[in-house]
Amino acid sequence: MKIHFIAIGGSIMHQLAIQLKKQGHEVSGSDDTIFDPALANLKKEGICPAEFGWFPEKIDSDTEMVVLGKHAHADNPELAKAKSLDVRIMTFPELMYEHSKDKTRIVVAGSHGKTTTTSMIIHMLLSSGIDCDYLVGAKIEGVDGSVKLTKDAKYVVIEGDEYPTSAEDMRPKFVHYHPHVTIITGIAWDHANVFLNEEIYLKVFEDYILNLHKDTKVIYCKEDAQLNALAERLKDGDRFIPYKAHPFENIDGVTFLSLSDRKIETNIFGQHNMQNLCAAKKVSKLVGLPSDDFYKAAANFKGAAKRLEVLFKDEQLTIYKDYAHSPSKVRATVKAVKAKHGTKKLIAVSELHTYSSLNAEFLPQYKGALDAADVAVVHYDPEAMKIKRMPDLPGALVRTAFAKMDLFITNKKEDLAFLLDKIDFNDSILLLMSSGNYGGLDLEAIKKKGLIKETA
Repeated sequence: MKIHFIAIGGSIMHQLAIQLKKQGHEVSGSDDTIFDPALANLKKEGICPAEFGWFPEKIDSDTEMVVLGKHAHADNPELAKAKSLDVRIMTFPELMYEHSKDKTRIVVAGSHGKTTTTSMIIHMLLSSGIDCDYLVGAKIEGVDGSVKLTKDAKYVVIEGDEYPTSAEDMRPKFVHYHPHVTIITGIAWDHANVFLNEEIYLKVFEDYILNLHKDTKVIYCKEDAQLNALAERLKDGDRFIPYKAHPFENIDGVTFLSLSDRKIETNIFGQHNMQNLCAAKKVSKLVGLPSDDFYKAAANFKGAAKRLEVLFKDEQLTIYKDYAHSPSKVRATVKAVKAKHGTKKLIAVSELHTYSSLNAEFLPQYKGALDAADVAVVHYDPEAMKIKRMPDLPGALVRTAFAKMDLFITNKKEDLAFLLDKIDFNDSILLLMSSGNYGGLDLEAIKKKGLIKETA
């Protein structure tokens, strides 16, 4: 087939394009800008656009399918051209379902923990010799790419996002997947620019559950109060399967899974990750994986990229980078790191970068999120707010929202660098949490102190 991607530079979109090219399709694409690693990956495969922008002439009567990305606006000229030629238009969730109609579909949904739980399941299956296709929002160590499409794999594991599908389809992405098994990790209001209040956001998950096939297994976190209340209200029979955190212990900075007959050292830690692990264990049971195989996989799972990823470690300092940005993610991540390294000083730096986190009405959701930190810093860039067309956010409002009077607040990368340069990192943990990059800080201030080794 001749397939064209509108907004090919997305993290999932470009991986899908590469997979379709590898299957023998003729693939092209456009975008208004593309960043690494997508840029480098597309160049390597020979499908990177020669120039950025939208070019309707790329779509002609020979084009058999157009894949529409969320980044493309409704008035996109390439989309208009595709419609004028009556070319088949699909979004990537629709494409994933089309590909996996004859496979067992395992979909991970929820406000937090989706990427890690999806990664755990993929790792568990592949490590045990069970082939699977997948779509996940981050790189997994030892796994090639974040999207895999094959003809023969029996299972497909999909990270199911509640965010709108495209400019023309405001339904959540996860409604398109029609799973045989779904995990819901928890519900905590997010994406305030789309879901204007908590009630609207909760309704998205309620509708998701109500519209599942009557035989779909629903694995849900019983320890999430809002999700548990929803599941208890909607559940019908034994297809609803609750789970809670796997028992664990932190001993001298090392985390062990606690079994009845032994302890197993693991690379992951924190209550939230033990919930994710137990969700994956429920799936392993459904696919018939022996318990010993599951725990062998759990012991060598290294995590997904940017999820409590260790940037540096020596006797005095450990530096973690984490994607946490929503209130529930920040709160869980800070608590997990403090619990693991309780005797060390925890310096937590959280960047407000998303529309929700920079929204003054949403900001109170962060109350107490940094309380477990010994030194807490919140950074946000006024320039980023201008780009997002957001109103000014006074520092006093941020401090009140977090309910932490000793909170440090920085608005420029130079101010953040200066602050970090003055902190004593002896016997400390530095936790960097952001879905952005602190205005392009690149952590040079810390590197100059020799605390982060330069990478090749």
